[in-house]
Amino acid sequence: MPKESFFKNRIKSVGFALKGLFLLLRTEPSIKIQFFIALIVTACGFYFEISSTEWIVQVLAIGMVMGVEGVNTAIEKICDYIQPNLDPKIGFIKDISAGAVMIVSVLASIIGLIIYVPKIF
Repeated sequence: MPKESFFKNRIKSVGFALKGLFLLLRTEPSIKIQFFIALIVTACGFYFEISSTEWIVQVLAIGMVMGVEGVNTAIEKICDYIQPNLDPKIGFIKDISAGAVMIVSVLASIIGLIIYVPKIF
C-alpha cells in the first residue's frame, strides 16, 4: 500500500480536528455556554472598538478557555471509559482537570474586566 502524501495527511488531520470541534460544540453544555460568552465578548469588542492589542489578548483568552475545556472534556471521557464506576482516584483526576478550566476562565474574566471596565465607566 503506497504511503499517503504529507499534504493528504494534513487534510485528514484538519478534518478530524473539525469533527472534534463540532462534536464538542454539539454535545458539551459547558462549551456551548463558553462559545455564547465568546460571541458576546466579540460583539463587545466591535462595539467598544478595542485596540489591536486588546483583540489579541481577548482572542487568546477565548482560545485558552475553549481549548482547555476541550482537553478537560477529553480527560473526563477517557476517565469514564477507563473506570465507569465511581472511583476516588478518577474523581481526583477529573477535579484537577476541571480546576485547570477554572484557572483559565478566571484569568479570562480578569482580562475581560481589564479591557471593558474602563470603556464602560
